[in-house]
Formats: sequence, structure tokens, C-alpha cells
Amino acid sequence: MAPFNNVSSPSSAWGAMIICGTVAGAGMFTLPVVMAGAWYSWSVLMLVVSWFCMLLSGLLFMEVSLNFPLGAGYDTLTQALTPKWWGRINGLSIVFVLGILTYAYISASGPVYQQSLNTLGLGLNGAEAKGLLTAVVGLVVWLGTKGVSRLITLCLVAKLLLFFMLFGGLIRHVDLSQLLTPRDPLPHPKAYWPFLLAVVPFCLASFGFHGNITGLISYYQGNERKVKRALIGGTLFALVIYLFWLTCTMGNIPRQNFPEISRQGGDIHALIQAMHDRIPQKSLGLLLDIFSHFAVICSFLGVTVGLFDFVADKLGFADSKTGRAKTALITFCPPLIASILFPQGFLLAIGYAGLLATLWALFTPALLAWNAHSRFAQGKPRRLRHQVAITLVVVFGLLNIVAWVGSQLQLFPLF
Repeated sequence: MAPFNNVSSPSSAWGAMIICGTVAGAGMFTLPVVMAGAWYSWSVLMLVVSWFCMLLSGLLFMEVSLNFPLGAGYDTLTQALTPKWWGRINGLSIVFVLGILTYAYISASGPVYQQSLNTLGLGLNGAEAKGLLTAVVGLVVWLGTKGVSRLITLCLVAKLLLFFMLFGGLIRHVDLSQLLTPRDPLPHPKAYWPFLLAVVPFCLASFGFHGNITGLISYYQGNERKVKRALIGGTLFALVIYLFWLTCTMGNIPRQNFPEISRQGGDIHALIQAMHDRIPQKSLGLLLDIFSHFAVICSFLGVTVGLFDFVADKLGFADSKTGRAKTALITFCPPLIASILFPQGFLLAIGYAGLLATLWALFTPALLAWNAHSRFAQGKPRRLRHQVAITLVVVFGLLNIVAWVGSQLQLFPLF
């Protein structure tokens, strides 16, 4: 899926917008909740480290992709440069991550749209709201790439405009003393760092853009400089959005309020409700609601299109009305049913996505980069910066696995 196919004059700025729109979506609503223990300073540090390591892995994948024909994707590269068993595991991790993110977005966005639709007098319950939202998104995806690309572009532009309007208003109400020295039962700064490792999987999941790299390479006709600028600019803009979001939420909601938000599911609806309680102007509350809607749709479409294409390719369904209908049913029905049966799994699902994304967003690019040198640069010594980049990516991946396992075994303190 490439919403930029019709653009006649390629520009790095447009590619950066696509990357930013993919990265900074509904998942950003989890960050203040899961980072409340470590709080602001430590969370900012981990976000910057995560951005840098994920960008490195993306640039490694880009360098490998440039050795292949335009349009070659993850499956082609892994089959050519890794053992078959690794390629199978990598493919399973991709479909699992996309599937679990689809479940997470349905679970989290259902209550948001339920509240909005019920203000119009529809009187929907949670399951009905989720079903209606999923049906609408499924219909758009079933109609094809053209409709999806137009809607994603619209949502992206609207989301960026709302971002500047909303955060420009919220930033005026930020309590800086609350950000740096929160008034809660943990008064000393050294008490916050034990919570830091628990946020690593969520930071990793917040910078997932690797599925867009091959599309950008095709769009820019293999122009390495433009692709690199789009990746750096897009991920950096997403990082800025995350930092603004952390500043606005943690600067308005006291730290001791976040455990209750987490007990309510820690999803978009719970966080927005807490923000409403702290925002004095009704206009800002309305902007927050509208922003959340566009953020959800943008992420929802981006993830489900990837899952839709993967299912169609794997099962060999035809690109016809009937074939696309079969693909849509398999893509949307299991996550929808799971979201109705297990409605409180948003945070858990994002955590699992962060774990599995370690494989195809960190380890696979590092492995591809290492093996690609042996195939395409025979006889040439490995550059030191190339080795350092691969090492940093692998170390960050191992850190993410340790953080996730430690959280599951409750080796880290809970906030």
C-alpha cells in the first residue's frame, strides 16, 4: 500500500509525512500510562534511545533493500539472505504483531467511538460500537488501495493540524514543577529509575515504520539520499510529537492519578477522560476528542492494510471482490471477536507487539545487514560504523527481551 503513487514530483518531505503518520498513531496514548512509574525525565531518555536504535535498524534495512529490485519486501530479503527457518519465524512474527495491534486498536477505540456515537442518540453498547467501527474500516480496505491511501492522507493532514492546535493550547496549562518533581509518595528522583526497563517494549512498538521502507524505495526509484531523509525526518517528527504528548499529559495529570487510569484499562478512553477532568476549556476537550479519532483511524488503517495484504499473499486469495471479501473476513473477524471477549487487553497487546517486533524490526535488519555485506561487498572490509550500528541494534533488541521477560515475571516494581 503506497498512498503516494500519484505524486509526480517526489520529495523527502512527503515521505517523512508518511513515516510520521505511520509511527505516531493511537499507540501514543499508551505512553503516559506505562511511563508514569519512571516519569518524565527517564521516559524522555528512553524514548530518545529507542528512536535512535529503531532508526538505525531502519537505515540498515534500507541499505540492504537497495541491493534488490524495486518492490522487494521483507519476505524476499529474508528468503535471500537468511535461513528458511528464520524467514518462517520472521513471517509469523509480522502477522502476529499486525494481528495483535489490530485487536489493540479495536479494543481501545471502541469506547471512544461509542461515546461519540451515543451523543448522536444511537445508543450503542461497546460490542456494537466496535463492530460498526471495524465494519467501516473493513469496507474501506476492501474497496482497495486508492480509497485507503486517500483516507490515510486526509487523516494524516487533519492529525497534524489538530496536533498544533491542541498542544498549543495544552502546553499553557503544563505544571513544570509537576514534571520534574511530582508531588507523590516517591519524592526522591532516584526512586523512579527502577520503573524504566518496563517501558522499553512500549517505546519499541512506538517506532514501527519498517514496513514502509520498501514502498519509499520504490517511490524514490532507489534514491538513497531521499529515502534516508524521509526516514530520519519522519521518525524525528514522530519523536517530537511523543515528547510534546508526554509533556502535555504528565504536566496536566498528577502522577498519582495514573494507577487508576491503568486499572480502567489504560486505553485511549481512560486517558482522554482523565485529561478532560484537568482541562479547563471545553474547546481543548473537543480538540482532544477529535484528535484521538483521527489518530485511531490513521493507525487502524495503516496496520490493517499491512495485515490484509499479508493474508491475501499468504493464502493466495484473488484480487477480486470475492477474494478481497474472504481476506477482509480473516483479517478483521478474529481481532474483533477477541476485543469483545477480552476488552481490557490494550496495554498487554501493545507490550506483546513490542516483544515480537524485536524480531523483524531489530534482529532481522541486523542479520540482513551482516549477511548482505558477505554477498554484495565481497573482499571489502566491514566499516566500523556499520559494525557499531549492527551491534547497537542487537543490544537494544536483547534489552527489550530482558525488559519484557522481567515485567512478565514481575521482577520489576509495579506502579
